[in-house]
Amino acid sequence: MNIVNKKKKLPKIGLLYLDYVLRFFDKSNFKGWPDKIETVVYHWGNDKARFINEVRRKEIDVLIGNIPATAYETFKEIAAALPHVRFIPSIETQFANKSKENVTLFAKKHNLSIPHTEIFYDKEEGYKYLKTCKYPQIIKRSYGPSNYGGYYVHKVDSYEEAIALLEEKKYMPIYTQDAIPLKYSGDIRVMLIGHKPVCAFWRFSGEGQWITNTSQGGSMSYDNVPMSALELAVEASKAAKAEYWACDIAIDENTDKPYILECATAFAAFPYIRDWIGQYIMWDLSEGRFPLPHVPLYSWEELGKISPSLLRTMRHIHFAKYTPSADGAYWLEDKGEFDMEKTEESTPDDIPDPIKPEEEDKIPEIVKESVKEEAEVGPDEQEQYELENVTLTQLLTLQGMEEDVAVKIKELIDNKEISSLEDLSKYDFVSKEQLDQWSKYFK
Repeated sequence: MNIVNKKKKLPKIGLLYLDYVLRFFDKSNFKGWPDKIETVVYHWGNDKARFINEVRRKEIDVLIGNIPATAYETFKEIAAALPHVRFIPSIETQFANKSKENVTLFAKKHNLSIPHTEIFYDKEEGYKYLKTCKYPQIIKRSYGPSNYGGYYVHKVDSYEEAIALLEEKKYMPIYTQDAIPLKYSGDIRVMLIGHKPVCAFWRFSGEGQWITNTSQGGSMSYDNVPMSALELAVEASKAAKAEYWACDIAIDENTDKPYILECATAFAAFPYIRDWIGQYIMWDLSEGRFPLPHVPLYSWEELGKISPSLLRTMRHIHFAKYTPSADGAYWLEDKGEFDMEKTEESTPDDIPDPIKPEEEDKIPEIVKESVKEEAEVGPDEQEQYELENVTLTQLLTLQGMEEDVAVKIKELIDNKEISSLEDLSKYDFVSKEQLDQWSKYFK
């Protein structure tokens, strides 16, 4: 019989926040945790020493939160200075968050199914490959934060289109993939907790589009997500040793084979999924004092029948394991297949070897600039924009800018509903702190 020791001291939790970055977790996601949950905010710039000292002063044992791509290298140093602090997710687990190149290296190291991908640091070698490869190709900006709803993902149908794109965008390294003929013209987003799929849905491209992101006019469906996509996502989650994880998966319409397009610990999630992640972490940290979440497989098919606008406001959705009763019926068949599991401890060996030259002097200057931590650069050193001419891509480069907010702001600008950034103060989808931060980047 497993007896849980309720008197054993629980580790001290700290929530990791960063200025101008939307928060994934809130203290309310850890419902029932009996001890004080601390918060620690990283302020960018030269804040590393102060941040480390604050974590030590607050005697934090576990630091929970996603690290933006632009702060990844800094937090590798912070984690090394805090060897007794457990990061959730671990720094190694968040390796894939930093760049598309890292996603590819991660997938190759663990023999995960991905589209054929080539990465070139030498421009001539990249152009030579693009002369002979098959088309269409998908060319992406590798470094930096996410693809911002697909705005840094491009489909090219010929060598001429590829070269014209790269000459305009100046992407380095050159990151190019074979285009997968998408089944149903869509891909699949799978979210996992403890290696168990807890939500999955198809994302279909909008009319006249090939990008499947919903911010560009796409649609979604929770129905008929194939088991092969779930199995590949579970395989990736286990390879990453991730407490929580998400994969974007393409299904080849000709072979039904699944391929990983993206994977990371940073993803958009309904509030109830963040609650489930919090409950899972509480179970993990308490050695069973708190219950493991029970989320039936394919429960998303039932939840998907609820209006998305309503679903985004719902909290504390709870499933209990079925106990037979004389007057009850099991409304949702739990198809089994996957159990929620405790995550293995990460080690430095989990990080794949880089493909770029080891010697610093062999790396082209343009690459050194592209890998520079963009968020660490002060506003005085960054390009200043004119509001009436700012592009959506430029908006998306601002610290803490989310793709749906950027789209709204761009629409307001184009419709001449705002003439200055200060005009956004009358709208409730941005905060004063965000406006103060973003105003530094406009003339």
